[in-house]
Amino acid sequence: MTKWEYQTAPLLIHATKQILDNFGEDGWELVQVVPGPQGGDTVVAYFKREKQG
Repeated sequence: MTKWEYQTAPLLIHATKQILDNFGEDGWELVQVVPGPQGGDTVVAYFKREKQG
């Protein structure tokens, strides 16, 4: 059975591509993006990747 690990991270609207590319290079897959808890220009990204070991 595949085991997953998860990560959340804030995404700043002006740097979204760079942030997502960095997570992708580390093997994280974007699962969902939701509005940040304080609104404004911040959203929260949820990532997953297969757990190693």
